Amino acid sequence: MTVIDANRMHEIETRYPEYFHRSFRQRFGGLMILIATLLYGLYAVWFFDLPKLFAEAHWERVGIYLSQWISYDVQPEFRIGDDGSIDIRYPRFSPLGDNPHPDWLVNNPDGSITVSISGTGRTVTVSKSETIVTAHGVSVPVDVSSGAPKVVGPVPGWMTVYDDNVLADLGFAGNVSISVDRVKIRKRFIGWANFIFDTQSSFFDKPVGEVVSLIVSGPRIKPDQSNLSLAFDDIWNNSEWQHGDVWTKLFQTIVMAFLGTLLGALTAFPLAFLAARNITPNRLLNQVLKRFFDFLRSVDMLIWALFLTRAFGPGPLAGSGAIFLTETGSLGKLYSEGLENIDNKPREGIKSTGAQTVLVHRYGIMPQIVPVFVSQTLYQWESNVRGATIIGAVGAGGIGLKLWEAMRTNANWENVAYMVILILIVVFIFDTASNALRHRLMGTKTH
Repeated sequence: MTVIDANRMHEIETRYPEYFHRSFRQRFGGLMILIATLLYGLYAVWFFDLPKLFAEAHWERVGIYLSQWISYDVQPEFRIGDDGSIDIRYPRFSPLGDNPHPDWLVNNPDGSITVSISGTGRTVTVSKSETIVTAHGVSVPVDVSSGAPKVVGPVPGWMTVYDDNVLADLGFAGNVSISVDRVKIRKRFIGWANFIFDTQSSFFDKPVGEVVSLIVSGPRIKPDQSNLSLAFDDIWNNSEWQHGDVWTKLFQTIVMAFLGTLLGALTAFPLAFLAARNITPNRLLNQVLKRFFDFLRSVDMLIWALFLTRAFGPGPLAGSGAIFLTETGSLGKLYSEGLENIDNKPREGIKSTGAQTVLVHRYGIMPQIVPVFVSQTLYQWESNVRGATIIGAVGAGGIGLKLWEAMRTNANWENVAYMVILILIVVFIFDTASNALRHRLMGTKTH
């Protein structure tokens, strides 16, 4: 065992004082940060009243909205006449079209009608005197022959009795509302109804093979138009999904992001040279331009969009202007800071030859900053593709406005899902392309 005497210990302490004579901050800094973080978390819980917020939140709506993203429902209504006849009606814009004959609806010999709600034995049988709901392994009759519907026997937990109707909740499969003179069924299907052809199309409800045959070699449906052109028109002008309008608005969003970023970069580039202290030795001009950049950045893109929609009206011009103003501030700050951090030796070497200022900038500064500037601009462009969607919701044009209109109805959640998926695909493509270009410019490899 090695023994260190007092002189050797003193020498070590003198050589490495940072290990033997640590300050209070060095010894307890980590612990203090941890305690401060915990205290801030407790303060945030109290300030936002998170326990009450979580307790009163309508969590059941999350499942409802998510189910509507990936499914649609059909709502047949059975009206019982005084003579015992049953009239079947569908909503005006039913996904089944104007003359539906679904195979899940069966007319029985005794005059009753049986509707299959799902493939797990859930059915509803409607007759003039009673409605029988079968679910969860039991059949529950509801008498509708008197003044108010009445459940015969014990009421199961999935059925609720009100004064004038009985509601049977069948989960994701749908629900049944039963009153004396009518039975309304909501039957849910997985998928997006009529995504390719709507109910007004000549190709509606035709098998895929038949549609392909008509397009390739079938007789013309309209004498003055080919079947291929007709099919494209029907898809593009689909009244339920509005593919043409959605894709046009998506293209507007991309153009808004590109135009706003490009104009912002072109404006910020020369201003950055004037704002950089080592390029333009005028302190007043430097500070004025830097504060100008701060002002443009401090006003959020969404606020600029609100201002410009008031000035120019709703549309992509206001969106492009909002991105332009924001990017002028952001890129101006990034460019000027990049210029202030360049290596001055190449610049001084070229200046010593007596070269003009333009040539000094061209050969002494540009080779150092171009890869960095382009990389930063590409990143901002990628970010603005997402930002353009947000500002579109306030009237700045693009798919954001379309998305907001679909959400406001609180009924077209499958359309919302469609547009969200398109936005995600576009963002992914631009993110991948931007990363590849940045790595190529910076000389690094992607992983």
